[in-house]
Amino acid sequence: MKLPSNKILIALCMSGALASCSQSNQANQTVNPIDIWPSVKSAVTKDAAVEQKVASLLAKMTLEQKVAQMIQPELRFVSVEDMRKYGFGSILNGGGSFPDGNKQANVKDWVDLADSFYLAALDDSQDGIAIPSIWGTDGVHGHNNVYGATLFPHNIGLGAANNPELIKKVAEVIAKEVAETGIGWNFSPTVAVARDDRWGRAYESFSEDPAIVKSYAGKYVEGMQGEAGKNFLASDKVVSTAKHFLGDGGTVEGVDQGNNIDSEAELFRLHAQGYVTAIEAGVQTVMASFNTWHGKKMHGNKYLLTDVLKEKMGFDGLVVGDWNGHGQVKGCSNDKCAQAINAGVDILMVPEDWKALYFNTIAQVQSGEIALSRIDDAVTRILRVKYRMGAFDAKPSDRLHVPNKGAIGSISHKEIAQQAVRESLVLLKNNHNILPLKPNLNVLVAGDGADNIGKQNGGWTLTWQGTANVNSDFPNATSIYHGIKQTLEANGGQANLSLDASYTEKPDVAIVVFGENPYAEMQGDIKDGNLEYQAGVKTDLKLLRKLKSEGIPVVSVFLTGRPLWVNKELNASDAFVAAWLPGTEGGSIADVLFSELNGQIKHDFKGKLSFSWPAKPDQTILNVNDQNYKPLFAYGYGLDYNSNQMIPDLNEDLTIKSAAVADELTLFNQAPTLGFDFNLYSQNTKVAVNSNTVSLDAANSVTYKSFNRFVQEDAFELTWSGSQSAGIQLVNPAGFDFSEYAKANSSVSFDLRLQTPVSGQVVFNLATTQGQAFSVDLAKYINSSALGEWQTLNINLSCLNENSETFKQVSNIWSIESDQPNKLSVSKIRIVSNQASQDCP
Repeated sequence: MKLPSNKILIALCMSGALASCSQSNQANQTVNPIDIWPSVKSAVTKDAAVEQKVASLLAKMTLEQKVAQMIQPELRFVSVEDMRKYGFGSILNGGGSFPDGNKQANVKDWVDLADSFYLAALDDSQDGIAIPSIWGTDGVHGHNNVYGATLFPHNIGLGAANNPELIKKVAEVIAKEVAETGIGWNFSPTVAVARDDRWGRAYESFSEDPAIVKSYAGKYVEGMQGEAGKNFLASDKVVSTAKHFLGDGGTVEGVDQGNNIDSEAELFRLHAQGYVTAIEAGVQTVMASFNTWHGKKMHGNKYLLTDVLKEKMGFDGLVVGDWNGHGQVKGCSNDKCAQAINAGVDILMVPEDWKALYFNTIAQVQSGEIALSRIDDAVTRILRVKYRMGAFDAKPSDRLHVPNKGAIGSISHKEIAQQAVRESLVLLKNNHNILPLKPNLNVLVAGDGADNIGKQNGGWTLTWQGTANVNSDFPNATSIYHGIKQTLEANGGQANLSLDASYTEKPDVAIVVFGENPYAEMQGDIKDGNLEYQAGVKTDLKLLRKLKSEGIPVVSVFLTGRPLWVNKELNASDAFVAAWLPGTEGGSIADVLFSELNGQIKHDFKGKLSFSWPAKPDQTILNVNDQNYKPLFAYGYGLDYNSNQMIPDLNEDLTIKSAAVADELTLFNQAPTLGFDFNLYSQNTKVAVNSNTVSLDAANSVTYKSFNRFVQEDAFELTWSGSQSAGIQLVNPAGFDFSEYAKANSSVSFDLRLQTPVSGQVVFNLATTQGQAFSVDLAKYINSSALGEWQTLNINLSCLNENSETFKQVSNIWSIESDQPNKLSVSKIRIVSNQASQDCP
């Protein structure tokens, strides 16, 4: 049989058509898949003086000191004294982590803590060496962990703007605000290319098209770090991170941390383009991804991390792991993973288990499981980045903070965020040219997103999932309603806010702001393959149809982290704007919706879809250039005020029929779902759980503290002081219909772990919007002898009340209360249908 020529063989390899691409017998030449990958020239070249400093310092370091440079604990689990003792190379603060657990920590709080860790690392009294520690943070759409920071549209909105120079300005602002808090390292940009809209991190992707991501990544890095030979890592710049390497946006079914099965050629063509321009721009760090490629975890993939990224692509910075990502590698745990280090991870992000990982890694080097040369390579890369960023030159308050005083939330930064909001808006429908609106109208502003700054910001905003935020958490921000109100009042118009669209005087027009509630990784995944917005609930559609039936023109402003099937909502709207997740400057949407009083356009719509919009709810994979590409609105679509396009009524009969009751309905797993939120409460006090550590009062009647059971913040610990009766409740004031679950013999199920024997009563409560309340003492369900072990409790709804209609509007689906000193942990709160037994204790 005649074998294919070498050129044809290479083509087949790159297309993924051949499973093995190692050799052409005919040509007797080896075809190496690594040739798919380019050699990339970084604008930041090695400096001989820096390399000499690195080599000199490395030669003085003990094994223990070297390993310490590779360990990155999280703020909540490491102290300044720990830093003084061990000299860790870096720390991070995760989403929702603040100095002293204070969500409203000010700039001084951040800077003082940064200085404390820095100086503790330099203290050589215990280990005889002085190497500064650096601090990393996830500033993915602004310095989003910091009270009062300027927050931009999430990446999906910035991608719709398709303006690389704007991206550079956005990154410059973020760098200055991060630097002002004394933090020198930002874990952004995300350069994922989301290919399945079920993925809960789709909004962190600039586009489904690698061309946009490629055009953005280098510009973002230049804005964040500065340009080589000009202002590279100057005092108003911070180290940038391209993430997550590699293929996180292309997993099967869009599952977060799932499996990417693209061929190697497709992996490069679709998912690596952002890394090419990021490395060219001199990015100093790359973060390894949680996902697998053909079943192998990226944190343990030596071929991609070392052979491809470091050697072929020439990346000379450091590779940092993601949150306990090393622990997911086969044969590893959070506290032990030679495989990840051997694969090329230089810094292990290990939030809690840092001490065990530190000692285990030392032992693995001593046993030969990890070569000392690999440790030396990792530490060389870490020190190289530290010297390049000037970490040895001065403490954070002098090096970063002082030159950037007043940066957080400054007017000039807000102006750039406002520009980003205006350019990100995509006009999907404008029948009869209802927009722009005159600013002297009587406008009804409705919908739960209208005056909700937390919702317009989405995930990765003050808290990890972006939940439990209220407007007062954003002192420098403007809600969408605020911008509308300000515009109308300045021009003789009137804005009336009514979340449920009620009114006394019929308005000229209604602007309805609605959309997805905040979510972040894992929690945002759509698991049933249905992109229909509010499937089975449709509360927002009812509101739109109510207004239409009353003869009121409707302008919809849709807040979303991805394209969703909204045919019904589009039909109920005269105009429809995809506003994505606009950030803290939501008020700027009014700049585009309204004209000048004389009708002159102030700001036209510029945004164009960087993600294709589905025509059917099952079009979860819909990307430009796909075969059989049939979107509702194609990639690049977006109307402006010169368009005269009428959108006819769309097919509404495409709803995916699903069972009325799922086998399991999640209520809490890392974050509450279904519009529910946690509150701590007593008879006289109620406090929202809006941080990872919250106490009800000064007496610590009840304290909440999140922790990791399986994954990040998927469990929480409750501690009662016994000073009064107090508890925690999972509440949704509007109520949620659980009646079908009650008919299906369902239970409220949750995992519980007792820390100490139960003292007195620990009471479970459930309540409805009609004021009906049901309680049961958990002592009937708890196995008190299983201290320290997780147990699953199932409280059958029929045991609380046999009438299923009672559960039509449940406002408090899960609550635990006690008046005695108690401590327990909770995880995986859910509704489980079709329980085997209806027996009640």
